[in-house]
Order: sequence, then C-alpha cells, then structure tokens
Amino acid sequence: MTALEKALSEFNEVEHASRGGSLLHRLDARGKTIVTLIYIIAVLSVSLDAFQGIVIFWIFPIIACAMGGISYGEVFRKSLYTLPFIAFIGIFNPVFQREPMLVAGGVTISKGWVEFVSILLRGLLSVQIVLVLIMSTGFYRVCRGLSRMGVPSVFTTQLLLVYRYIYVLVEEAIDMDRARKSRSYGRKGYGFGMWGTFVGQLLIRTVARAQRIHLAMLSRGFTGELHSLVKSRWRMRDTVFVAVSAMLFAACRLIDMSVIF
Repeated sequence: MTALEKALSEFNEVEHASRGGSLLHRLDARGKTIVTLIYIIAVLSVSLDAFQGIVIFWIFPIIACAMGGISYGEVFRKSLYTLPFIAFIGIFNPVFQREPMLVAGGVTISKGWVEFVSILLRGLLSVQIVLVLIMSTGFYRVCRGLSRMGVPSVFTTQLLLVYRYIYVLVEEAIDMDRARKSRSYGRKGYGFGMWGTFVGQLLIRTVARAQRIHLAMLSRGFTGELHSLVKSRWRMRDTVFVAVSAMLFAACRLIDMSVIF
C-alpha cells in the first residue's frame, strides 16, 4: 500500500468509526461540539508553565474513547501526524526562555523546555478530542450541527466541501501515481521538473472534477445549504452530558489537582 492509499484508508477509517451505535454516537452532534469547544478552551487557558495542570486533561479523551467504543491507541496514533506542526509553534521557546525552572536527577530544565512540552501536550490533546468528535459523529453531522447552532451556512458548507475535496484530491493523486509507475519501467528517482508537472496536472484534474461535481449538485437542487433526512433532537441526556463535562473541565481548570493527588 502506497502512502496515498494509506492516507485514503485513514480517512475511510474515521468515517467508518462514526457509524457506531454507542452512547457517545447517539448523543446530539451539537452537544458533543459544545463539549469539544469547552475542552479546548479549558486546555488552552492553562498557563504554559503549569505542566501538571495540562496532564490531568489527558484523562478526558480516554474516557470519551471508552464511551464511544473507539480505540484510544488509534486516536493517539492519528494525532501524532500533527506533531511536527505543533512542535514548530513552540520550537523557539527553549531558545528565548533559558531561566532554570526544574531540577530532575541533577539535570536543570529551563522554563523554555517546560513550555515547549506544554505546547506539545496542548496541541495533541486538542487534536485528539477533535478526532474523537469526528469519529463518534461524522464530519457531515458536525457541520450540520454547527449550522443548527447558528453558524452561517457559507462557513459550514465550505467546510464540508473542503473535507470532501480531500477525497477527490487523494483519489486523483492515486490514479496519477499508478499511471506514472506503469510507465516508469521500474525507475524510482525523478527530478524536480517531473514533480512540478505532476502537481500541476493534479491541480488541473481535481479542479475539473470538482466542477463536474458542482454541476451535478446544482442539477439536483443544491442551494448552498445542508439538508439531512435524519432529524436529530436535543434530549435530556445531551443536557446532562454538556453540564457534567463542563463542570469537570472547570474543576480541573480551577482546582490544583497536583495538591489533591
């Protein structure tokens, strides 16, 4: 399996996981979206040097995975794909923040390294909770829930179309890669000129296919709004889920858990 086929398989796994019937899957998409936003705000509001204050939030993605019958190992592995981008955000902290902060095993750790690790944890936890949301809800239901929460349809529709466009892009890239390999006669190395042509042709093919998809959508009455045959209702369990989650996040944020433990 090539890297492109593996990437497409990863997307299909996420969509397949959203079709489950667990308690987390049955909750309203709006409630899960609200809880996800509160969680991210609580995690990002923790001070950079309060390392123990961030670690305690790690338990919530694990609990959410258990509620949804989702493998936390898969969620953790998928979140690692974003690690280089997260590391780039805090890569300069160890350079500019050199004052000593911790001493572990005779080794002095500067404030910059503590903040760098804190940024990594923040990013990974935020990505993990978003992955749990999508794997327990599905991207379409998330966008539909945002629309019902008052988010403008221009934003939610574009967000959904961008997500679907990723499939179009990867599928076209797979087809072009297979065609290239079938004509390369075992050759593995290629120059920059070939890759420039490859990317340019990929852009042209995906834009042309996207235009055909858009015309097909218009011919079926697409008006720019999301519609669904499945009508979800806000139930008491959704209220309880949001209220309990918000109280737990607030407790972990406001109470010094390191003193308790």
